[in-house]
Amino acid sequence: MFYCSSLKLIKKHIVTSELVVDVQPKEISIALLENKSLVELQSEGRNLSFSVGNMYLGRVKKLMPGLNACFVDVGYEKDAFLHYLDLGPQFNSLQKYVKQTLSDRKKLNPITKATILPDIEKEGTISNTLKVGQEIVVQIVKEPISTKGPRLTAEISFAGRYLVLIPFNDKVSVSQKIKSSEERARLKQLLQSIKPKNFGVIVRTVAEGKRVAELDGELKVLLKHWEESITKVQKATKFPTLVYEETSRTVALLRDLFNPSYENIYINDKDVFEEVKDYVTLIAPERTEIVKLYKGQLPIYDNFGITKQIKSSFGKTISYKSGAYLIIEHTEALHVVDVNSGNRAKGTNSQEGNALEVNLGAADEIARQLRLRDMGGIIVIDFIDMNEAENRQKLYERMCANMQLDRAKHNILPLSKFGLMQITRQRVRPAMDVNTSEICPACFGKGTIKPSILFTDSLENKIDYLVNKLKVKKFTLHIHPYITAYVNQGFISLKHKWQIKYGFGIKIIPNQKLAFLEYKFYDSNGEEIDMQEEIEIK
Repeated sequence: MFYCSSLKLIKKHIVTSELVVDVQPKEISIALLENKSLVELQSEGRNLSFSVGNMYLGRVKKLMPGLNACFVDVGYEKDAFLHYLDLGPQFNSLQKYVKQTLSDRKKLNPITKATILPDIEKEGTISNTLKVGQEIVVQIVKEPISTKGPRLTAEISFAGRYLVLIPFNDKVSVSQKIKSSEERARLKQLLQSIKPKNFGVIVRTVAEGKRVAELDGELKVLLKHWEESITKVQKATKFPTLVYEETSRTVALLRDLFNPSYENIYINDKDVFEEVKDYVTLIAPERTEIVKLYKGQLPIYDNFGITKQIKSSFGKTISYKSGAYLIIEHTEALHVVDVNSGNRAKGTNSQEGNALEVNLGAADEIARQLRLRDMGGIIVIDFIDMNEAENRQKLYERMCANMQLDRAKHNILPLSKFGLMQITRQRVRPAMDVNTSEICPACFGKGTIKPSILFTDSLENKIDYLVNKLKVKKFTLHIHPYITAYVNQGFISLKHKWQIKYGFGIKIIPNQKLAFLEYKFYDSNGEEIDMQEEIEIK
């Protein structure tokens, strides 16, 4: 019989976790390391405009009785759309409180003393509820698309990792995905005892099993968001006014990943560093010192060995130890993983022992790959066949232990007669797809290049053009680590010759992200200088 013993699931070694945040002009990415091994990677573009969750003090521009809706000016090119059904049951209570707040600019009446009015009629009309020119507090629930403006709601809420705070609701709801009736009752009773009057709370699925201190800490953060928002409403002198802005993209990404047990959070941008530090100060003030500003010259991912792990961890074939490797295929219905011993030198005398060792190593790597790639749905793993039931049990327990660190819901079945293990796993976020192949920067895929021995001569021509024609005296040249080693070798290195000839404002940085003959120039502000076109056209 197969079972996952709770005693055997406890790891013998302590897992140390670190977050590394790489802030680039076009994107922000966050890497989660466990014992220096990359297990999760998230990235998002910085140029994307996200307004969902933003709250405005807007003004009704036009009523549409036929649609039972209205258009509200919240500062967009196209007025935002608000339907009667999106006003929320407590709209009258919120509107009365907002009106009182706007009428008294000196004293802010606390919401706990506010009067709760009856819910609005379900079959009511927009014309009887709102009028043109009326100021209302609204929140964006859908981004503007094409020629349409944003979609709004007047049932405002503040979302955290564990809780969602809803003013004027006064109810506690628990996620239906929490199946345990005892846990649901515990969470409901807990939140009812700590939440202030006239506030409703939705308890999210990830709050399952959390201690009162964690939930109370986040509730205080959300209450502070409300206080800051209503203060901005009170001080508003123009309409529309942005009174609450959803957390920055970095903090939003961090919100789902953050755990107070992290040892370090390294960030290579000062502004983002301050944002994250403020966030950690609010939710875990005793752990503020873990947030650190990275000031090294090497790219932050190179410094922590992340770039190399990214390049080796994505793709069809994954090597993991002593010549053994995995082949990962994705079909329409499922993910398939094949375990191969390869040209691995046998560590034991028996075939059974060797198979067990390869399979245990594969279980470690597969658990990591599931999190790293966020492989969802059905995963079928073809392990190397083992005859002994005891060894199959060891493999099953090893996989169970490894998957304990996975935040996504999952189920693991024991090995079948054919040596197959089946896993179902919930997808936490969109699948991470990293292309590790590189287009040759010298030939751009044409197949022929200039003599590679002349590459450093070509670099010197670009440096000469940059210094003497563009008059840029201070800059950084990023090149492949192998080329860096060549440029730095010798008593009087090529780098030293360049500095004597063109000035000591030249810095050479090895960058693992770059292909072999690829290069990039950056000015003193960290902005890339596009030298490729200048030289190629000349």
